[in-house]
Order: sequence, then structure tokens, then C-alpha cells
Amino acid sequence: MFRRKPFLVLGLPLAVATLTVGLLFGALFLSAATSDEAANQRQQDLLKLVVTKLEAEVAHNQESATVWDDAVVEVRQRNKDWIASNLGEWMHSYFQHDVALVLDSTGNPIYEFVAEPSASVSGTNIAKIAAPLVSKLQKRLAAGEMSAGTTILSIGESDLLDLNGRAAIFSIKPIISDSGEIEQEPGAENLHVAVRYLDGVLLSKLAQDYQFQDLTFVRQPTDGADKSSVALLSASGHTIGYFQWQPFSPGASVIQAVSPVIIAVGLSAFLLMSFLGHAIWRRSTSLAESQQELRHLAMHDPLTGLANRTTFQRTLVQNLDSATAETGIAVMFLDLDHFKEVNDSFGHPVGDSLIKEVANRLREIAPSALVSRVGGDEFTLLLPAEDLKTIDRLAEEIIERLRMPFQIEGSLITVGASIGISLFSPGVEATEMTRRADIALYHAKAAGRNTFAVFGTHMEEILRRRRVLESDLATALETGTQLAVHYQPVYSAIDGRMSSMEALCRWMHPTFGTISPDVFVPIAEECGLIQKLGLYVLEEACSLLADVPDCEVGVSVNASAIELMAPGYALRVLTMLSKFSLDPSRLEIEITERVATDTEGRAAAAIRSLRDAGVRFAIDDFGMGTSSFGQLLNLNVDRIKIDKMFVDQLHENGGAPLVEAIVQMARHKGLKTTAEGVETADQRVTLTSLGCDNLQGFQLSKPLTRPNTISLLSQQEQTRVSAVL
Repeated sequence: MFRRKPFLVLGLPLAVATLTVGLLFGALFLSAATSDEAANQRQQDLLKLVVTKLEAEVAHNQESATVWDDAVVEVRQRNKDWIASNLGEWMHSYFQHDVALVLDSTGNPIYEFVAEPSASVSGTNIAKIAAPLVSKLQKRLAAGEMSAGTTILSIGESDLLDLNGRAAIFSIKPIISDSGEIEQEPGAENLHVAVRYLDGVLLSKLAQDYQFQDLTFVRQPTDGADKSSVALLSASGHTIGYFQWQPFSPGASVIQAVSPVIIAVGLSAFLLMSFLGHAIWRRSTSLAESQQELRHLAMHDPLTGLANRTTFQRTLVQNLDSATAETGIAVMFLDLDHFKEVNDSFGHPVGDSLIKEVANRLREIAPSALVSRVGGDEFTLLLPAEDLKTIDRLAEEIIERLRMPFQIEGSLITVGASIGISLFSPGVEATEMTRRADIALYHAKAAGRNTFAVFGTHMEEILRRRRVLESDLATALETGTQLAVHYQPVYSAIDGRMSSMEALCRWMHPTFGTISPDVFVPIAEECGLIQKLGLYVLEEACSLLADVPDCEVGVSVNASAIELMAPGYALRVLTMLSKFSLDPSRLEIEITERVATDTEGRAAAAIRSLRDAGVRFAIDDFGMGTSSFGQLLNLNVDRIKIDKMFVDQLHENGGAPLVEAIVQMARHKGLKTTAEGVETADQRVTLTSLGCDNLQGFQLSKPLTRPNTISLLSQQEQTRVSAVL
């Protein structure tokens, strides 16, 4: 027995610690290498894009002086002072062009400006190098080709060329009239040549603007893993040279920062295992220690170590006995938002880990409070209440901190919290104080979650109304009354024809009037009515399609993550399609990003079954969730709907590039795109130019009633048939 003690106390802990550190370092180095490779690729792509933009920028700069009646006249008259001021030296001083030439129709220089003249860099030599581009441009001009588009005022030719061993952008533009009142023989126009070197001052500016370390221009790249390069190619594919720089290596920084932590983890593992090995040799603990542990377990939550319900109630009674108006107390009831979905999607072990992380954050935020776990995902805080502002600030901080993602078992999980608060008042008992906090919690959830509410007497009426809505929604679904489905058309961005329509549920309550889906859909999810509600909308939409069997337009319905992950969802959809004898391709199901968190694969299985039958899928409100784009695009869908938030910011805060990136990413994956919430003509034009396939919003059409929808579909079908005939 004694011979095993060195192995348990020293040998085994050392082996475990070494293995742990080795595995962690192996994973770290692999991750760092992948990160460095991705960063290098991003820098290469960025540099290629910058060179392309510079080429377009030089041509655009020329147009500020070449598309000008005065330029045509002054060049014809060979007014060299004017030419120098406007087409030569000015191009260098204002746009930093290194060379500016004006050529006649035969390609001979009329005027030349060379910022750094030499024997081999003269106007004549530059004209010879540019001759192929000049010839190509003159042929296009002689053919009558003048305008290159709405933003480019004149056609031109440009390329990357070798100028005396230096890479340079060559751009040729015709000198033409901006008013069109000066007659010019096509192909005989005077030409303007602009040259900008891609090294020297420009290279330094690129390195500074885009954070490229040791950026240089070389004829041949240096071999070695510590250098990265991008080839500069002419239009013909000829390599002029290379941009070379020291690549950004975030992985190395991570290794340097994390290595001490890994070593500490290894040391901790060794010490822990050594301690456990030594504990095997210890005799059983004393009776007093056992009794103390049992008392602790009786008063604390075993999962988190927080006080339990019994301890909370006992402490609350004690505090109420000694509380006064000046030394009041407050009770906070905290409930996690969407915790059930975490358990359903990731499993109960992850849910337990999340509960423990929440407990740790609550301890950090409110160290002076008694923090208790009273069940499931419910927590209470008992704390002094000096003034309401202090309590409000603490509640805001708790909500803000709990909205931050939790990293658990390699997954980023985001929940949130709703808080109900009750404040001390003379004569109030512990039971009544907790009941008030519970009512305030219901009010916070009804207000949209991720918020807090302080109990007021009006809240009991609000809670009563919510319970009435739950009952009335169940009645409305049973009787088929009060609810109606409207349909909002979706139009093609190319030809403006209606391509599909979205089914939207509306609830007209006999007492409370119109109730928003933002109110009754969460109620349906929480009280178990969401599947009935979804089936009602699906049946209404399918019956509408059955009323217009010859129309090719389809319909989309929304499905929550709860519906999609429910057993038998795919079978219920296919049964409904069969009931109305509908082609499955006419139905599209819109899902939200929350479906991507279903790690058990139930949602993916339902999507796969329905898509095999021909049903189409779309991701609704794309970009609003916390799932990664990689997770979302791994879902087997046909289309993504760009959220209205991006459309609203289309002309500000960089909205257009974001939409363009989403469209390009969708195209790369073979997906169609629909932009939601189009409310202005400018948005419509911009979204079309960015490549969106379809558009939806009030600018095109508001949601329509069933009769109006059928009428619109019939009109479109008649128009289509007439066009075919």
C-alpha cells in the first residue's frame, strides 16, 4: 500500500498535468496557425482590392479635367500654360499623379509633365509604353463608344505596366466636351495619359492607412514564412513585381498571452491531482465536519452553492422584523429569458453550466446582497434599499451583464434576464413582498423581456389581463374566430412582378382591439399554443393557394424554433399540403436564426424531410441573432431575408456595404435574397443595384386581406396568360 503513495501523490498528477498542458498547447498552436493563415489571406485580398480601387480612382480623377469644354478648346489651341495648370501640374499637386501627358490623335505628345524626370522616364518613352492602350481606346472612340455608365463620364483604358523597373498605373482618357456642343471626330480626340507609381510615397501611405508592416515593392518576393506578397499583374497577366510585407500574426500574440495561463492550468492540475491522491490516504472526516456539510447542503443550492429558498425566506423575515422606512430592503425576482430553449437545444448539462455561470456573475455584481436560487432558472436577491435610483442602477447592471454571451463547452450562449422588484413598506409581510416581486416579474416579461419593473398597484390588473389574453387566445384558436391571415406581396427587384407573398396572422380581440403579433406570439409560445397557431396560419395559407390553382405565385409562413423542433412537424405540413392538393414547391417556411442553436438536430431533420418533398425554406430577420453566419448558412435553406434594420440604415452607418456583403455571401452559397421593410423609392433603387433578388415592404404593398389577395393574384395570372398568348 505504501509503495503506491508516491505514484498517487507525484507520478499520476505529473502525468495528468503533462498530458493536459500538451493537449492545450497543441490546440493553441493549431488554432494560432489557422488564425495567422486567415489573417494573411485577408491582408492579401485587401491589398488586391486597394490596387483595383486605385486604378479606378486615377481614371476618375482624370475626368475632373478631361470632360470639359474648356479643355477641348485650350488643347486644340495648344495653350500650354493652361494645359500645364489644369491637365499637368494640377494633377500632380491635387491627385499626386506622377506623370501627365496630353497626346494628339496620332499619339504624339502635345504636353508632358514628369514629376521625377530621367533619361528613361520621359514623355516620349511613356507615350511608347502607353501606345497599345492608346490604340485600343481610339478604336473604341472611332466606333462611337463614349459613355461608360452613370458614374463614369467617359470611356478609357487603364492597366498596370512596368515603367523603368517600377510598377505604375497607366490610365488613358479622351478630352471631350461636357456639354456636347463641341463637335469632335470620333477617334480623333486628344488624349490625356495619367501615371501613378505604386511605390514610393503611395506605398508609405498604403502601409500607414491599412496597417501593413514593412510594405515594399520588389521585383521578386523573398522566400520565407515570415514574409507575405501579392503579385502585381497587368491585364495580359504579365507580372510586373510584388508587394511584400511582414504579415499580421495574431496567433503569435495569443500564444504569448495564453501560455502562462496554460502553464498555470497544468500546475493547478498537478496540485489538484496531488491533493486528491493525498486525500485517498486520509481517514474519514470527523463527525463535526460531516454535520457542518449537511447543514450547508440543507441551506444552500447544491448546483450553484447559493442560498436556497428556505434560507432566503428565513433571512427575509429576519430583515423585515428590523427594517424601517429609513433602512428599507428590496427583493428582486430574476428569471432567465429563453432558458428552456437552451436546455432543449444544448441539453441539460449545458443548462446546468449556464446556471452556475449566472450565479457567479450575480455574486460579482451584488456582493452585498443575499443571492439565492429558488428553482430552475429563477433567482432572488435580498439587499438594502437606500433609494430607488440605487436599486434601478443595480437592476440595469444585472440585465446588461447577463445579456453578455456565456462561453460554455465551446458554444457562445446568449440568454438575458427579466427582473421584478418589490420595495419595503411598513406592515408588509414576507409572503406579500415576494408575491409583489413575482407580479412585477410578470410585468417585466410582458414588457418585452430583458428589462425590470418595480411593483405598483396597477400591475395586478396587467397580470390579470395577460391571463385573460392566454385564455382568449386558446378560445380564438378553438372557435376559429377573431383571428385572420393577411398576405403581404413580395416583388421581383428586376421586373417588379409579384414573386410570392408572406402570410401574416392578425388578432382582433373583441375587448382590447387589435393585438400585435409581438404580443400574442410570445404568449402562444409560453402557454403551449404556438403549434396550434402555426397550424391555423398554414391551413389558411394553403386554402388560399387552393382557391387560385392556376397561379404560380407561392406563399411563405413563419415557423418558430419551438414548432420546427416539435415531433411530427414535417408530417403535419405534408398532410396539410396533401389535403389541399398543393405542389410543395408553392410553400416556403420562414425560420429564425434561433433554429441554428438546435444542437440535437431535430430542426435540421425536419428541414431535410420537407425540402426532400419540395418545400422551400428561408431564414427570416437575417443578421439580428447571435448565431454565427457559418452556423446559419449550414442550414439547408433556399433564401435569406435581410432584416429591416439593415434596410433602414441603407444610406447611413455603412448600411449599403453590409447589405452588399450579405447578398454576395448568399450568392456564393447559391441562395436568393429578399430585403424586408422597403419603405422608400431610394431604398428600392439601392437594393436593386446591390443585387437583391426580391423586395418586400410598404413602398410596394401593405398586407392585404384574403379577398384582395385573391383579386391581385387573379389579375397577375390574367396578365401572365395574356403575355404568353
